[in-house]
Amino acid sequence: MEIMMVVAIMGLMMAIGIPSILTMVREGPLRKAVNDTLDICSTARAQAILHQQTTMVVFHPAAKELSVSGASADSTAPSRRIGQKAVNSTQYDSSVNIDDLSINLMDYGASDEARVRFFPNGTCDELRLVLDANGQYRVITLEPTTALAYVGALK
Repeated sequence: MEIMMVVAIMGLMMAIGIPSILTMVREGPLRKAVNDTLDICSTARAQAILHQQTTMVVFHPAAKELSVSGASADSTAPSRRIGQKAVNSTQYDSSVNIDDLSINLMDYGASDEARVRFFPNGTCDELRLVLDANGQYRVITLEPTTALAYVGALK
């Protein structure tokens, strides 16, 4: 009888916890776009430093695509996401819009192509990317002296 009660309590706890675990594992379109962008910037930075040559992240705003270009085609940087490979290219979901794409304080939002350079000394061009999905905004910025990406919410 006691074993049955323990099994019932464990089953109840699992039933309560599974939806929240699935929500964390499943990425929404905006979260996926932000994580992919951060992964691509991290990969480009690592490749530039490790291969000692300038690497670029190429944006195609109209197609909502971005990819790593230069250095090496293979990814030597680990992913920021546990258990997944690093991302070298991505296309944003149709519900995610690029509201602002500024590189070195110049607007590239209406351009066919925009490039952010990552240099072997660990620096990069300045980037400000604003992503919008159903009224939720995320701002991704690159700090030029360290080439590290930061995410914030637009208020």
